[in-house]
Amino acid sequence: MIRVVLADDEDLIRGALAALLELEDDLTVVAQASDGDAAVAEVRAHRPDIAVFDLEMPGRDGVLAAEAVRGLAGVAVVIVTRHARPGVLRRALSAGVRGFVPKTTPAAKLASILRDVHAGRRYVDSEIAAAALTEDACPLTARELDVLRHALRGGTVTAIAQQAHLAAGTVRNYLSSAMTKLGVSTRYEAARMAWDEGWI
Repeated sequence: MIRVVLADDEDLIRGALAALLELEDDLTVVAQASDGDAAVAEVRAHRPDIAVFDLEMPGRDGVLAAEAVRGLAGVAVVIVTRHARPGVLRRALSAGVRGFVPKTTPAAKLASILRDVHAGRRYVDSEIAAAALTEDACPLTARELDVLRHALRGGTVTAIAQQAHLAAGTVRNYLSSAMTKLGVSTRYEAARMAWDEGWI
C-alpha cells in the first residue's frame, strides 16, 4: 500500500482528491493538511511514501515544504499546481521534488504518476518542461538579483542595505533598475517576479 499525505489549502479540492485516491486499491491517504507548515508536520508525523503538495499554500509553499522534508528517508514529494513558471520547476527539482503536475491532471493519471514516483521514477508535465527549456534569459545583473533576494523578505531600504552590505542609495539604484527592466512599480513585485521565474 502506497501511503500518501495530501496538502492543499482549498478544502473542496483536497477532499475530492483524497476521496478519488482512496478508490485506488494500492493508495491510501494517511493525513491531510491545509497549509505548508501543517503539511510538513504531517509528513514528519506519518512518514508517508509520497507527499502531494499544492504549490501555492499559506505558510510554506509547496517547494519550501518539499525542502523542509527533503531529509526524511523514503518520502517522495509531488507538487501539483494550477500554473507554474519554469523557474519554479527548476527550484522544485533542486529541492528534490520527484513529480510536478498540473491540477488539470485526471485523478486516474495522478494515481499512475504516484505509482511511478513510488517506483523511483520522476514525472514532469511535458508542457511545463517545454516552457522551462524555451524561457527567456534573466535580464537582471547579479547585484540586482542579490538586492531583490533581500527585498523578497520585506523590510526597509536601510535594512536591505545592511543585509546586502551596500549603501542605501546604491540599493535604491539597483531596485529602481530592476523594477524598470521588469516593468513593475514596486520592489516587492520585482522580487516576487524574480522568485517566480526562479532567478533568486
